[in-house]
Amino acid sequence: MNLHELLRGEDPVHIARSLIGTELISVIDGVETAGRITETEAYWAPDDRASHAFGHRRTNRTEPFYAAGGTSYVYLCYGIHELFNVITGPQGTPHAVLIRAIEPTRGLPHMLARRHMEILKPQLSRGPGVVTKALGISRRHNAIDLLDSGSEVRLAAPTGPDGLSAEIVATPRIGIDGAGPEWAAKPWRFYRKGSRFVSRLNAFK
Repeated sequence: MNLHELLRGEDPVHIARSLIGTELISVIDGVETAGRITETEAYWAPDDRASHAFGHRRTNRTEPFYAAGGTSYVYLCYGIHELFNVITGPQGTPHAVLIRAIEPTRGLPHMLARRHMEILKPQLSRGPGVVTKALGISRRHNAIDLLDSGSEVRLAAPTGPDGLSAEIVATPRIGIDGAGPEWAAKPWRFYRKGSRFVSRLNAFK
């Protein structure tokens, strides 16, 4: 998979699906941790009412949306959780993919320590608010190049059968009822079937 070509494509729904299996890596204060992406959601601004960039909204907060595909967007949700997104599309096109869950691949002891856990359980990193905690990602990692091998947070293409072959399930996105029924119903959430590291597995039948 060529991540540069993928992330600069024009269809964030295709990209959200294709990012399943990609590795999200952090190197914070010399500590490397990582996880394979198991769950994503696509946001297709300027039309998508669930997106922060709906209607081409352009503020200091949303400025990363207009960067080249492969840029990070990290924001504070409800004053508590820092959520991590990958900006996609050509520069100036405000599309994004929210990373909702990962399966740990590297640095598990450090991830457990950050989450104040002693043994590996799925709640370590299933849900967008804990993905960032487990990987040590914060708003200081906003607007960085995720395709730069020297970045503290970066993406790596999947390798081996585990990363490349998986059945992927599509459902409506979660928690966006306020965007209206048309946008809440879009089947733009994707997850890896069979993975324990997925939030709200039974949210949809």
